[in-house]
Amino acid sequence: MEPWIDYELPPELIAQEPLRNRADARLLLVDRKRGAIDHYHVRDLPRLLGPGDRLVLNDTKVIPAQLRGTRVGTGGRWQGLFLGKTEDGDWRLVCKTRGKLKPLDKIQLVDRDGKRSTILWLIEKLADGQWRARPESTSDTFELLAQLGRVPLPPYIRGGNMVDADIEDYQTVYARNPGAVAAPTAGLHFTKELLRAIEQQGVSFSSVTLHVGLGTFRPIATDDPGEHPMHREWAQLTDRCAEELNATRDAGGRNIAVGTTVTRVLETVAGRASAEDSMKLHGWQGETELFIRPPFEYQAVDALLTNFHFPRTTLLLLVQAFGGTQLVREAYESAVKEEYRFYSYGDAMLIV
Repeated sequence: MEPWIDYELPPELIAQEPLRNRADARLLLVDRKRGAIDHYHVRDLPRLLGPGDRLVLNDTKVIPAQLRGTRVGTGGRWQGLFLGKTEDGDWRLVCKTRGKLKPLDKIQLVDRDGKRSTILWLIEKLADGQWRARPESTSDTFELLAQLGRVPLPPYIRGGNMVDADIEDYQTVYARNPGAVAAPTAGLHFTKELLRAIEQQGVSFSSVTLHVGLGTFRPIATDDPGEHPMHREWAQLTDRCAEELNATRDAGGRNIAVGTTVTRVLETVAGRASAEDSMKLHGWQGETELFIRPPFEYQAVDALLTNFHFPRTTLLLLVQAFGGTQLVREAYESAVKEEYRFYSYGDAMLIV
């Protein structure tokens, strides 16, 4: 069956903020063996998971990467998105402004209240429309971003305009490694209370890191999805995590990926495993550009918790490769019919 990448969604189903209690989000349970779809809530996870299961979380932390300022030379408004650092410590940015930017242009950055802060120098144009830049401030990069930056919300949430609540809402409760410019949204549903309740059922936890990049949301513009240029994202799976995942499988438990980002990490590492080592996972870090789409043979993920994804995205294809194109399509149609809340602040789906 050909991959399914387009669907119609009523705009009113796009969630603009999370529920007051994250765990009250609805949960669509997709059972591959039965070909069945059932309706629960995220708070029901303790009874849907079993002793010996392991939830694998992405502990990346969203940085306030959206910057604003004015061009010193023209006074024109400028917007930027911090994407990371070069090997020599400069910033990598994408910029938006009227007119043409040039090397050595100066940007007067402003904080969230519109007050002037440090100057940012544009050094050189890089590939993919990025710029290398250097702030005059000697402060630590993440400290400076915390003072100046805004939460980089996707445009389908209030046009990308943050409110103060987003600083906490657009972050998982277990985030600890700064570097993402978008949240691993499946993890937004968990509260500390829910995690404790799940643990009390005999479920264990492991963490990997994948710093979610801007390319995650890039739509598929080619007629053949296989021709879509896949983005790279930095990821890490520690030796300890690998041992935990291997032990879970050996004991008959399930490794449950919380989100497509965790899925990319686990399947990237599984693809590096060798038959001589009984396909065991090992610690790894680096950049992954794994493009998971039908047909794809999953090796490391036994169940997947994920949000509902935008049409024509690699994320939607990844979910189909796991759940089956027809069943996933039926799940989305059911979610629309039952008026589930979609996308980053929306409801979730568990595929088993």
